[in-house]
Amino acid sequence: MEENFRNLIEVWISALISLSYCYYISSKISKGVLRLLSILPVCILFLLLPLFLSCVHFCAISVLFLSWLANFKLLLFAFDEGPLFPLPPKLSRFICFACLPIKIRHNPSPNAVTNQHLRKHEPMPKWVLAIKILVLGVLLHVYEYRDGLPRFVVLALYCLHIYLEVELVLVFVGAVVSTLLGCNIEPVFNEPYLATSLQDFWSRRWNLMVSAVLRSTVHIPVQRFFKRLLSPDGAMFAGVMASFFVSGLMHELLYFYMIRKPPTWEVTCFFVLHGAATATEIGVKRTQWWRPPHRAVSGLAALTFVSVTGVWLFLPQLLRNNVHEKAISECLLVLDLVKRKLLTSS
Repeated sequence: MEENFRNLIEVWISALISLSYCYYISSKISKGVLRLLSILPVCILFLLLPLFLSCVHFCAISVLFLSWLANFKLLLFAFDEGPLFPLPPKLSRFICFACLPIKIRHNPSPNAVTNQHLRKHEPMPKWVLAIKILVLGVLLHVYEYRDGLPRFVVLALYCLHIYLEVELVLVFVGAVVSTLLGCNIEPVFNEPYLATSLQDFWSRRWNLMVSAVLRSTVHIPVQRFFKRLLSPDGAMFAGVMASFFVSGLMHELLYFYMIRKPPTWEVTCFFVLHGAATATEIGVKRTQWWRPPHRAVSGLAALTFVSVTGVWLFLPQLLRNNVHEKAISECLLVLDLVKRKLLTSS
């Protein structure tokens, strides 16, 4: 474990140096191709750095923060677009905005019109956060007895584990950044289990920072391009499909770093399927004869679709290569280290 921490520190020192170069050097170059060429070596480095990490958790987090978010934001920055423009006044803010899934919460003006759709996502209540931490703790304890549990139960627990761990890690990151920068950070997740449709799940509730980056780098440019060739609905469909396809490719990259085997394209099929289903849902909602079903019915249908397709296409590659076992073992190892520290201190 000590070697994994040492590798993680070296990877992130390299990342910080690279982002400092972008802040002090690349930002002085005029926007466009020249700035893009100055940033490309950093983007390539961010694709290589996760290869030095063997720990599943450290690797997955570094891929999300560096290979995905930082690279996409730097590509936007090359053309004075995205969250890095205008250039933040301090290097610390530039680094945080570049590689972390954060977005500053702006307080609405008193005269602003608010409703359920325009209102900003509220931060997670503390009691909800406490329950999720407790549930994750119980899961880690139950894992110690997983050999005696049916496989489908372990699979269900691991799905819940993925969601809780990702959300809690990002909540922790947001809390640290909020404290360091002295600003309020918008939540990354918005209770996805309360989604009422696929559109609601992917655009308003699940991993909102990734959705925002994909919207700026993929959806809007593709939709703008296809408006010249297709109808508005056709351009929208193209933008949605392109966003989900790129998301699938980035998940294939994430799986490659964790598994170190050629992609099987199952996870890409998962996102392409969801892109087609979401675009179809949006198109149907725009028709005159559409009558929305009850929220409970549509929500159950959406979550069932996500769960069934997830077990079919999203998880198999992880399960075949025992990534879940590695992740569980790492969690249990950390839990054991914490227990030993507590016993030693007492």
